Amino acid sequence: MLDVVLVEPEIPGNTGNVIRLCANAGWRLHLCEPLGFSLEEKAVRRAGLDYHKEIVGKVQVHANLEQCFAEGVPEAVKAGRVFGFSARAEDSVFDVSLRPGDCLVFGSESKGLSQAAAQQFAAQRRLLRIPILRSTRSLNLANAVAIAGFEALRQNGFPGFT
Repeated sequence: MLDVVLVEPEIPGNTGNVIRLCANAGWRLHLCEPLGFSLEEKAVRRAGLDYHKEIVGKVQVHANLEQCFAEGVPEAVKAGRVFGFSARAEDSVFDVSLRPGDCLVFGSESKGLSQAAAQQFAAQRRLLRIPILRSTRSLNLANAVAIAGFEALRQNGFPGFT
């Protein structure tokens, strides 16, 4: 199982899509405040479809990334298995070995990860990118979570999947 962390997500539909993705993949979802919406907003519920009721009670909301690391994913932090994602990272998600129990951290739609967080991940060689055309800027947040998460599943043989 993976832990997915969204830091200060802004668009309710993206978070709703990630809720649905996490429900289908068996991942835990952590949201770091401030959120740009309420989890009960119509756009979140619509994107999450019938999975919204199933998973929204399991979503952990943290005051900030530091609290998430301390209380939400301490095992991954201790093991050094926390990966941040940035369009400006040097290392590709396809060039690292991902495994169950890893934590994948994504910044907000408009700002990405803070510079301090990105530098922390980069210093640990844990800042990753998803390759895209040089002429483009970034991927949609929910799409990035799906690509990175399913790469982790692929590397581990899709355990428990049909």
